[in-house]
Amino acid sequence: MREVIDFNRAPLTGKEAEYINRAMANGKICGDGPFTKECSRWICQRYHVAHTLLTTSCTHALEMAAYLADIRPGDEVIMPSYTFCSTADAFVLRGAKIVFVDIRPDTMNIDEKRIEDAVTEKTKAIVPVHYAGVACAMDEILALAEKYHLKVIEDAAQGMNAYYKGRALGTIGDLGCYSFHETKNFAMGEGGALLFQSGEYLERAEILREKGTDRSKYFRGQVDKYTWQDFGSSYLPSDLNAAYLYAQLEIADKIQEKRRRLWENYHQAFARLEEEGAVRRPVVPDCAQHNAHMYYLKLKDLKTRTEFISYMREHGVMAVFHYVPLHSSNAGRKFGRFHGEDIYTTKESERLVRLPMFYNLGEDEAEYIIDTVLKFPNW
Repeated sequence: MREVIDFNRAPLTGKEAEYINRAMANGKICGDGPFTKECSRWICQRYHVAHTLLTTSCTHALEMAAYLADIRPGDEVIMPSYTFCSTADAFVLRGAKIVFVDIRPDTMNIDEKRIEDAVTEKTKAIVPVHYAGVACAMDEILALAEKYHLKVIEDAAQGMNAYYKGRALGTIGDLGCYSFHETKNFAMGEGGALLFQSGEYLERAEILREKGTDRSKYFRGQVDKYTWQDFGSSYLPSDLNAAYLYAQLEIADKIQEKRRRLWENYHQAFARLEEEGAVRRPVVPDCAQHNAHMYYLKLKDLKTRTEFISYMREHGVMAVFHYVPLHSSNAGRKFGRFHGEDIYTTKESERLVRLPMFYNLGEDEAEYIIDTVLKFPNW
């Protein structure tokens, strides 16, 4: 009997244990140790961003971004409803009202044409979510932000190593957030990063990340002792986590090449199903260079998707659906509102199913997944 093919397995390169042991030997396993600094330096150099601060999660990176953007009670923040709750939570914690707008059915990203109508005098920020590592229409979003004096905070949890017109996702808006959760292209178990170009955020960000103290300045020798300066929390990841991550960053191109090959194999294999009208495959606009973060299919409807997931699991493949739109949840109704008509968000979310997609997925496993999909009896 074939072993079950998991939906995800955390990436392993072979050097993680060695680097974790090295971090332990350094005697510096708390925040901002040598591996944390190396990871931050790697991201800055690779994506041409001025500042990168590793965090304990993308959720915490978003929370820091909300604070740095000066979000206050009564402010409104525009975002898609088709996203993870952390996207909204970060701003709800600051007292903001979430304003959800519809998505585009091609990319599952926020519909840039529906944002302006949702802007009010209370609007403070736009939060584009780069779904599946495919860029939102950033030129249009940045133009709206400039017109109405709004902050742009990129939720690039799925977007590391993806680009919009040659610019790395997470580096285009005022602030950007990455995730290193075990389901992401590059992982540290739990973890994230906050990115920004402007030096105006740096001192406040370091203080916020260090429990409200100027401890970062102390370790750089800029002050002779550190003290409590402002509001803060503990957003620093352990250097053990960063050591795990750095083993992957060192071979980032190899990881990306493998993921892209898997993605392309899926995409080519299911072209016939799309031609026959059975599915819709992912769409990547010309302006975007995706990172093969995930591969999904959109089936006819919710009923077909439910049958498909059950069929795949019966055949040893863990296929899963993704987000339930936030505006349909209890918290979504409490902390936000949907502006305009929900034309695509719910309908498209109910059709979408994700296939296993991870670095250590074997080629024989991928071939079996493809063959199993093609044999689904209810096409």
